[in-house]
Order: sequence, then C-alpha cells, then structure tokens
Amino acid sequence: MGGMMGGATEGWIPLWIFLGLAVLIAGGVVVARVLGTRGEADQPQVRGAGSPAVQEARDALRLRYAHGEISREEYLQGKVELED
Repeated sequence: MGGMMGGATEGWIPLWIFLGLAVLIAGGVVVARVLGTRGEADQPQVRGAGSPAVQEARDALRLRYAHGEISREEYLQGKVELED
C-alpha cells in the first residue's frame, strides 16, 4: 500500500513545477511593465502642435503677416518652425 501512495504524490510534482514557473513568469511580466511605464512618466511632456500655446503663436504670426509687420519669407519660416 505504501507503493501506491508514493505513485499518487509523484503525479503532483510536475503540476507544482508548472504552477511555480507560471507564477515566476507572470511576476516577471508585471515587474517589466511597472519598470517600463515608470520611465515614461518621468519624462517631461512636450506640447503637441495642437496645443493652445502653439495655436496662439500661429494666430499671432498670421496677424503680423496680415498687418505687414513681417515679410513673406519671415512668415513662412515662422510657420515651418511652429510645425516642428
């Protein structure tokens, strides 16, 4: 009867090894995601081209060109710089 008990418990060993590996892999994925997103949060945010400040600068550039305060070349150069 002792031989049967040993055989029954040996069947669980591969299951425990599999579960242990699954937990380690899942933990590694969680750690990698946390470390990966933390670096992105520390970086300063750059205002996009659609931000209110850029739109205000474009409007001011257009007005200065419309009023004759700047030349066409200056207007086009300012427009290119605001798109970057």
